[in-house]
Amino acid sequence: MVHHGCVQGLGRAFAEAALSRGDRVVAAARDVAPLAGLQARHPDTLACVPLDVSDRAAVHEGVDRAVAAFGRLDVVVNNAGAMLYGMVEEATETQIRAHFDVNVLGQIWVTQSVLPHLRAQGSGHILLVTTMGTGGGMASAGLYAAGKSAIDSLGQALAMEVEPFGIKVTVVQPGGYDTGLFTTGTTATTPHPAYDPLRAKLTEMWGDEAGPDPSTAAPVLMQLVDLPHPPLRLIVGSQSFDLVHQMNQARAEEYRAWEHLSRLAPG
Repeated sequence: MVHHGCVQGLGRAFAEAALSRGDRVVAAARDVAPLAGLQARHPDTLACVPLDVSDRAAVHEGVDRAVAAFGRLDVVVNNAGAMLYGMVEEATETQIRAHFDVNVLGQIWVTQSVLPHLRAQGSGHILLVTTMGTGGGMASAGLYAAGKSAIDSLGQALAMEVEPFGIKVTVVQPGGYDTGLFTTGTTATTPHPAYDPLRAKLTEMWGDEAGPDPSTAAPVLMQLVDLPHPPLRLIVGSQSFDLVHQMNQARAEEYRAWEHLSRLAPG
């Protein structure tokens, strides 16, 4: 199992769960120093590879090292990501490009680099970690949702492309866990005063609840990777499942409400 983005949060929880049941794990992260204790406890089944997923050449080199460590890849978890918090108008070009370099291009580089190995062995399971919010954007997190939605669509296309080679793809859509995404993993824009009222409403709506511990999501992933025929998409979290169901219903109702306008065009 190869994990990208496993120093903290869901990635760390997934790696620990896999190691605890005897799986061999290659943990890739920009800084692997926080994994020293985990590696000491699992010296024979954990290999740590320093890796910046925004560097395409480095990703290919890192994946080659991962294959060399244990001889093959069975499960690849694309979990590296960060949060760009702020209104669309507020985000700078530098912030936007850096965000998409990690959250979108990073997952693409990893996927491209593992596919030759998986295709050669005729098997493998790629997990693309997005968010339960890929069904729609939320004010102040629009760029984050846009990147995750891009990966969601990419995953659907990828699944069709690699199915003939025996490779499986699942887009994993976790809910709000206490991963540190909104603290250490966040880049914030410079607030524009025009959005102060909306920002205040969002703060009140979200509250201070950090969410469940990431370890509570790990059993879902462990069962997922053991399925002979895994789903293309999987929501991780009971509350998240209900919220996504509600969002999908609201979207369907909106489509129906404007069906008469849609049908004015023949295409």
